[in-house]
Amino acid sequence: MMKMMMEMEMEMKMLMTKLSSSPASGTWLSSSHSSSFHSKSLNFNAIDEAISSFNRMLHMRPPPSVVDFAKILTSIANMKHYSTVLSLSKQMDSLGIPSDVYTLAIVINSFCHLNRVDFGFSVLGKILKLGHQPDTATFTTLIRGLCVEGKIGEALHLFDKMVGEGFQPNGVTYGTLIHGLCKVGNARAAIRLLRSMVQKNCEPNVITYNTIIDCLFKDRQVTEALNIFSEMIAKGISPNVSTYNSLIHGLCKFSEWKHVATLMNEMVDSKIMPNVVIFTTLVDALCKEGMVTIAHDVVDVMIQRGVEPDVVTYTALMDGHCLRSEMDEADKVFDTMVRKGYAPNVISYSTLINGYCKIQRIDKAMYLFEEMCQRELVPNTVTYNTLIHGLCHVGRLRDAIALFHEMVASGQIPDLVTYRILLDYLCKTRHLDQAMAMLKAIEGSNLAPDIQIYNIVIDGMCRSPSKGLHPDVWTYTIMINGLCLQGLLAEAIKLFREMNTDGCSPDDCTYNLITRGFLRNNETLSAIQLLQEMLGRGFSADASTITLIVEMLSDDGLDQSVKQILHEFVK
Repeated sequence: MMKMMMEMEMEMKMLMTKLSSSPASGTWLSSSHSSSFHSKSLNFNAIDEAISSFNRMLHMRPPPSVVDFAKILTSIANMKHYSTVLSLSKQMDSLGIPSDVYTLAIVINSFCHLNRVDFGFSVLGKILKLGHQPDTATFTTLIRGLCVEGKIGEALHLFDKMVGEGFQPNGVTYGTLIHGLCKVGNARAAIRLLRSMVQKNCEPNVITYNTIIDCLFKDRQVTEALNIFSEMIAKGISPNVSTYNSLIHGLCKFSEWKHVATLMNEMVDSKIMPNVVIFTTLVDALCKEGMVTIAHDVVDVMIQRGVEPDVVTYTALMDGHCLRSEMDEADKVFDTMVRKGYAPNVISYSTLINGYCKIQRIDKAMYLFEEMCQRELVPNTVTYNTLIHGLCHVGRLRDAIALFHEMVASGQIPDLVTYRILLDYLCKTRHLDQAMAMLKAIEGSNLAPDIQIYNIVIDGMCRSPSKGLHPDVWTYTIMINGLCLQGLLAEAIKLFREMNTDGCSPDDCTYNLITRGFLRNNETLSAIQLLQEMLGRGFSADASTITLIVEMLSDDGLDQSVKQILHEFVK
């Protein structure tokens, strides 16, 4: 391990030497990509100016052509005032100004940007009804609208239908669909579409490759991401800053330092200057690996190259020092950041608060919490969780609970982490009554308790026999129900069987809840055994259980012998 760390440090030091010695006038390669819905638009300085021009045209006699109206609508769409486009288009209709296919395409585009792709399809129907022929751009707009709304299956279906009708998808169409697939994490389907794209002699661009590379890294497919990058280079497509952003961010996450150094060297050799995002990614990764000194060297090189560190960079450095409990150094970085004119954000304060909580300097952490509130920064759930855990850890449970109530009163919603922390310390300090009340509160909220929550409570109940606090039927029942809802049937039945050994027999509610849990998870035979056991104990299936059984009896795929047995319970 020590040898590996030394090799990593050597790689990074060599890289910093190269970056600091190469000319600072290297070419900045950006991934700026701008496009308008149509090139034939007019230039307006403000939306009011465009609307005034539109209104003047409405009162001209004879009225201008629909092409002139379309130019104004395009300009307004380019200003992202999509609702205005729809309103003006409606005025055109009411005054009898005919719409052409291009005007209607602008309307479809506006509906899609407003996440109303369903209305976009209605306009497509109007295009067809008027005898117009939609083009590839119109279909691409609808595909993008479906992808934005997460309807990837429908987007793929429309793509297939478009091709089947004889329309040729272009690079934008393929790129849109590939982006949609990558957005939902389906890198494999995106790569298949990339291959199809190439086979149809439609060459992908750097943006398409960047999208897939980024998705593969998020899916932890490092080798495949590097292969796609190599393929891109082999095709003569030059990587841009966004490409290197994705590659270096992904490789840093997996501590692939040799690959990181190689790519950074390639950037310098290609006269592509790393930007603040790439440098910050490197700083953050180095800090997480404990190489804070080299991270500072990276920041020095940044400044030398004319790339100013931002609040994210400084916060990453602070976190590096906090991880090593070097709070004096973390404070120095914080002060440097403020002195250079960068206002600390919630994450900056939360990072320092976490560092002080780790070394049990809770009063300092609370001071920082008050300071951030005075700066009108709103603490988030992570901030509260960090402080609550810190207070619990030093035995200040009452203060932690008070802070929890303050959190709720301020409108910040506690998450499962918040409840785990408090439940854990309530149980450890034998406050089982409060723990049970909190468990009940979780059950009544929108949060679904996970297995960790139940394990904490079960462990707490097992630890407190001396106080006579044994779980009752209600406690067992809500925990069994929660486990069933998460599909954790093995844990649910184990807890169910423990009830009898603990002298707490399940009641009809317990039996019905666990039976429904097994039925919903298609564990029908086990559910039948529970039903038979329930009847043997003198209980009966309630209305919810009977309804579920009736629904299963109408399932044609259910085995007939099983149906016959289930039928006995609904007579």
